[in-house]
Amino acid sequence: MRSRSSIFAAGATCARYNPSAEGEKAISQNETGPKRPATYRDAGVDIDAGAALVDAIRPLVARTERSGMVGGIGGFGGLFDPRAAGFRDPILVAATDGVGTKLRVAFESGRHDTVGIDLVAMCVNDLVVQGAEPLFFLDYFATGRLAVENARAVIAGIATGCEEAGCALLGGETAEMPGSYPEGEYDLAGFAVGAVERDAVLTGEAVREGDTILGLASSGVHSNGYSLVRRLVAQSGLAYGDPAPFDPDKTLGEALLAPTRIYVRACLAAIRTGGVRALAHVTGGGLIENIPRVLPDGLAAVLDAAAWSAPPVFGWLARNGPVASDEMARTFNCGIGMAMVTDPARVDEVEDALRAAGESVYRIGRIVRAAGEKRTAIENAGKTADGTWPA
Repeated sequence: MRSRSSIFAAGATCARYNPSAEGEKAISQNETGPKRPATYRDAGVDIDAGAALVDAIRPLVARTERSGMVGGIGGFGGLFDPRAAGFRDPILVAATDGVGTKLRVAFESGRHDTVGIDLVAMCVNDLVVQGAEPLFFLDYFATGRLAVENARAVIAGIATGCEEAGCALLGGETAEMPGSYPEGEYDLAGFAVGAVERDAVLTGEAVREGDTILGLASSGVHSNGYSLVRRLVAQSGLAYGDPAPFDPDKTLGEALLAPTRIYVRACLAAIRTGGVRALAHVTGGGLIENIPRVLPDGLAAVLDAAAWSAPPVFGWLARNGPVASDEMARTFNCGIGMAMVTDPARVDEVEDALRAAGESVYRIGRIVRAAGEKRTAIENAGKTADGTWPA
């Protein structure tokens, strides 16, 4: 594995010895005569390719530099000083995530430039829910044989995501593990750390009955539910290179690889108004499962499905299954990537801050007293002619 810590310093490469057939053949190519010395490359690990990747991504990583970074190239670990980033009494907030089976769409589409953005988004959007500003990000890229151009495209996406979130790409790890992944495939994991002043942590304890729920528009499916998405694509008979039925100007693969929206800057701006009481990142579990995670006991959310317009991909998925409206709502974001519980007296101010930051915002619901175990109800779902929702 090649460490890329502290602005991706070139380090040692190691991998579990699991030689490919070619490697075994090369090592034992002459059983009757003297054997040539074995090399790491014979076993399937190319140190030179790893070094080429480090050189290729240095300028990408440099774009993410920010206040608080300490030191430069060459360390075994990345250093960060929260006080130098402007914090007085910070609480650190950490999150980790991956991209899931959306990666299989990238493999089958031959596109690797967006999943890195997804990786960052899934982590930093979780941080901002606590009121935290993302400070730095680390990634783990594992593959069977390192394809430098594909890996560079992935890490370029990671760097873009870090720029959007305002955090430093402080380091990472590239693991080349022969025999562990099919040719051309890889896996990703991301780790983000942020900070929030001790007296500004968002816990949801301030949420009250009658509060207004705002919804921030999603860019599409984001990074959850792709096992079902892939099944519905297979059921449709379409290939990822075919035009997307819901967006004919793009291939189906391109449309489904639309990167997860990063809400960090907009949410931080809204938090500064003083009108935000809780945030919920709408990921696995969809609208149904995620909003209750930030509500005090005894409170529930009522959403109005008629209050926002979902991207057309969701209507296509719902009809193609068909997928029932309640299953859609507990699997996908259905057009709302972030839910924000706000003080009704300050909701206009919060909306103005979000729109000034470039977000599409909807008033999607309200907080009520919970009646029974159900913590999220969606009104006006499934009102289309064929009974599916979103339309």
